[in-house]
Amino acid sequence: MEKSAINKAKKIFFSIFSGLDRQLGLILLGLAGIGFITFLSASQNTPVRFEDELRNLALSFAVMWIVSRIPPKWLEMAAVWIYGIGVALLIAVAIFGLIKKGARRWLNIGFVIQPSELMKIAMPLMLAWYFQKREGIQKSWDYGVAAIILGIPVLLIARQPDLGTALLVFAAGMYAIILAGLPWKWILPFLGIGALGIILIIIFGSTICAHDVVWPLVHNYQKNRVCTLLDPSSDPLGKGFHTIQSMIAIGSGGFFGKGWFQGTQAHLEFIPEKHTDFVFAVFSEEFGLLGNLVMLALFFALIKRGLAISASAPNLFTRLLGGSVTLIFFTYAFVNIGMVSGLLPVVGVPLPFISYGGTALVTLGFGAGILMSIHRHRRLVQS
Repeated sequence: MEKSAINKAKKIFFSIFSGLDRQLGLILLGLAGIGFITFLSASQNTPVRFEDELRNLALSFAVMWIVSRIPPKWLEMAAVWIYGIGVALLIAVAIFGLIKKGARRWLNIGFVIQPSELMKIAMPLMLAWYFQKREGIQKSWDYGVAAIILGIPVLLIARQPDLGTALLVFAAGMYAIILAGLPWKWILPFLGIGALGIILIIIFGSTICAHDVVWPLVHNYQKNRVCTLLDPSSDPLGKGFHTIQSMIAIGSGGFFGKGWFQGTQAHLEFIPEKHTDFVFAVFSEEFGLLGNLVMLALFFALIKRGLAISASAPNLFTRLLGGSVTLIFFTYAFVNIGMVSGLLPVVGVPLPFISYGGTALVTLGFGAGILMSIHRHRRLVQS
């Protein structure tokens, strides 16, 4: 009787997880495990509880499991609707959204949501759908149409203002456009302009910041972030405090780290937002360079596996969607680690599956579910 019950339980277990990509699943569990261990230390003296993080992780993996069961064809059919609803919600936010800390980013529809998070998934969905429809008859002007599709939500998000999310949505869309075959002769001039801009900021930025020059089309807080990046010591107890303290924490961890719960920067309250945006600084201080190498190896494995799933996808829609979602994970990790390490301006970008959060974790779970779905249904989708 007991043996029969065990066999039945095994069948149920394997039926639940059948079709999921094991490699991807193990990588995500590894990152989530690191995140939860770090959260237990980083959340000390904060109002959040470990039960909250467990709930968020469980919800994220539940969303991943549900989405993994949805055939990519269904996602393709829903793409326009999801994009349209997302843009409509962004317009609603602009008209009567909730204002918190000087930004209008949230909408109360019985419960509070942040519609810009939806666009991180809606954007690659919509552009993958568009280029799938234009496959075989694609013209140069299709990239112009794609730019308009991308530009509308990016501008709506940027004016909230929420530059960090706007850049993530822009990156998600650009990945789809580039993977769809955007010619290098169009990409290189923009890369050149961007590189020139960075060089000019490095050379003249400190002088401009020192003279308090007004920057056109840039909010004051955005200008301050760039100026702080160039010289955080110019205001060590004000605008530069976050960057300086996070870099001290990373450096003080050494090779092996100070040990779990032993991080002085974190537990003496020097690191701001230590369980969310700056969780990497807490992890670095307590687990050192060795811990960082393990985390980076997991992120590398995540990107590698995601691109492998995308490369083996059977049609253009799934290839573009899978590739874009995978590169979103890369962008999240790159921007967050660069920000905390003092290499990029401070923006509100969480570290995937490591930072505490609800909406962002659900979005990441949705993205992981898309990759699982592409892998699970790859033989069922016709080229």
